[in-house]
Amino acid sequence: MINEEIQKYKLCVDKSHERCLRYGLKKGLIVSKTILVGDELKHKISENKWLIRVAKPFMDQLYDFVKGSDFFAILTDKDGYILNVVGDDDVLKKANQLKMIIGASMNEKDIGTNAMGTAIVEASPVQISGEEHFIEAYHGWTCSAAPISDENGNIIGSIDLTGHSSDVYSHTLGMVVAASKAIEMTMNLKKKNYILKENNALIKSLFDSIDEGVVLCSLDGEILSVNEKACDMFGYSEVDFMKFYMDEIIQNWNDIKEHYLNENDLFNEDVMINARKNKLYFNLSMYGIREKNLDKKMILMFKDIKKARKLANKILGRRAIYTFEKIIGKSPEFLEAIEFGKQISDSKSTILITGESGSGKEVFAQAIQNYGPRKNESFVAINCGAIPANLIESELFGYEEGAFTGAKKGGQIGKFEIADGGTIFLDEIGEMPLDMQTKLLRVIEEGSIIRVGGRHEIPINVRIIAATNKKLKEEVVKGNFRHDLYYRLNVIPLRLPSLRERKEDIPILIEYFMAKISHRINKKPLNISIWELNKLKNYTWPGNVR
Repeated sequence: MINEEIQKYKLCVDKSHERCLRYGLKKGLIVSKTILVGDELKHKISENKWLIRVAKPFMDQLYDFVKGSDFFAILTDKDGYILNVVGDDDVLKKANQLKMIIGASMNEKDIGTNAMGTAIVEASPVQISGEEHFIEAYHGWTCSAAPISDENGNIIGSIDLTGHSSDVYSHTLGMVVAASKAIEMTMNLKKKNYILKENNALIKSLFDSIDEGVVLCSLDGEILSVNEKACDMFGYSEVDFMKFYMDEIIQNWNDIKEHYLNENDLFNEDVMINARKNKLYFNLSMYGIREKNLDKKMILMFKDIKKARKLANKILGRRAIYTFEKIIGKSPEFLEAIEFGKQISDSKSTILITGESGSGKEVFAQAIQNYGPRKNESFVAINCGAIPANLIESELFGYEEGAFTGAKKGGQIGKFEIADGGTIFLDEIGEMPLDMQTKLLRVIEEGSIIRVGGRHEIPINVRIIAATNKKLKEEVVKGNFRHDLYYRLNVIPLRLPSLRERKEDIPILIEYFMAKISHRINKKPLNISIWELNKLKNYTWPGNVR
């Protein structure tokens, strides 16, 4: 076995010498044919900085073993260029004379047979001593080197111990091989840790960039991870947040857990949260994780209800359509109403629009919304006379789960919450029941609502535009309408004239509707005689523009 190793070793040296002859090397060569300096050297160091950093402690350890014995340790890259040198001062001075310095190539093509260059070519540890070196200037040295490979087996460098040829020891090669293996293991481990750390940092960065509160938790409610937005929304630091379980945070946690167990992933409801300072409502979406061989987990995404409502309103079209430019009319009284509507559009005060049925009260309400600072917010219209008296409170203010028989699971938000940030248009306000008038008055005064069956006040920022075709003052006298609510609503009164009061607008309206309807049914517009037009102008139009 020993003889086979000796034969293999001699064959390795012989093959190297043959290569040197083919390269045309002269044995009298003193220094390496290639030595990098300046920018080339900087680039070489830069592209191998990871190897240099990992190998440094192992080179120091190797040197500690041979310190004082005129040995020095050398690290090269995959092409044989020296990246680092550590050793005794005396021996380093001798090495410097041969330009065995950082940047010098120890490749066989540049300096002949040597442990570093040959180990890289043979992809195997090798010890070269004395006259085994092809170049005569190196006959006084003994060097032991081993290649360093990455996780895929590709050679990325070599590590070497070099000393005087008289100090050759077989165990030196063993030390170098051990150092090489240690460097490989450390590099692979550090690379994996670096990639893992980098990926975790990237995931964390992405996690925190989401403009929604995100919580990852187990099925038991143990909080595994939270993003910065969730911490901000709930008022907890990340450390404090992680101490909780979700049943301490969400009041109806068991419902969410049951939803998951029934394999229903599309959970999207408003939930009450036990935040640090008080109880808050957020919109919650739950997504289940049910991968094989993984513990069951849930991703919980919390949205600000206002933002969720704004998105819903955009999707559902709860927006004001009409603008003052789209309103047709040129009579002085009507133009005066339009001008006044523009002037009050930026006011926060409650507006009461009066006028006969069909005179355009909602059209004006939408135009006021679109002319003011809330034009990009929601516009919610509700006809107070069209909703049964026993349902109007839940319709306006919403309700909690279990508030009454038939209540929707998870509760329901009301029109005031939907309109938060925008405008709510209360049409036919004169039809509102007296008990609801009291509750509406409280909402106007306090700027908050309480859901049916709920105990917590929900602050809202809504501009109220009310409208009626009744004479509310007379309704107050009759006891059908609260006088205090009347004065709260009638802060800015706007009266719309009936169509018979603006007869000069009738021809314009006829022309507009004639063009619109004829286009819709693909027919030619009718010609209306002067006699017919006068008859239309003198008609009382009880339905007004509608």
